Amino acid sequence: MTIIGWMIVFCEIAFWVVIVLGLMTRYIFKKKQLGIILLALTPLVDLTLLIAAGIDIYRGEVATTAHAIAAVYIGISIAYGKSMIEWADQRFQYYVTKQGEKPRKRYGIEYSKHYFKGWIRHFIAYIIGGGILVGLIFWIDDISRTQALSGVAKIWSIVLGIDLIISITYFIWPPKEKGISSGT
Repeated sequence: MTIIGWMIVFCEIAFWVVIVLGLMTRYIFKKKQLGIILLALTPLVDLTLLIAAGIDIYRGEVATTAHAIAAVYIGISIAYGKSMIEWADQRFQYYVTKQGEKPRKRYGIEYSKHYFKGWIRHFIAYIIGGGILVGLIFWIDDISRTQALSGVAKIWSIVLGIDLIISITYFIWPPKEKGISSGT
């Protein structure tokens, strides 16, 4: 695995460690301000990865799939970061501190709308990560060094399209609560 590959692993672990520490500080140790500060550090994890990937490419490395995944990771982290923290916060409060509301499952049109909001986040992540990929491709300006970046961008475009189709199907056939029939 390349240095960038290891950086992605490190950043993903660091992202969740910072979130868990922030939630523990906030709810278990009752230091709400410090907890918020720790949670606010999550973008620094992304910045670390972006700097590492940029330095690696600047030094003349051929862009690899790991570099492309770093761009994808940054886009996803920015687009989904707040909602992932809210998701973790709600579950931490309910399952660990035994406070707050129980996370509920969504069904029907509510599920469809929620999934579509997730697709919009996916699209935002695609714009951010894809923008980084395109920026790197133009910055490097050498097709032989950027094939991995182009390949990942193409695959991500297909995945985004498939995700949109899935999102639309949930409006046509919304998920039903188990044990409830459609009446036919």
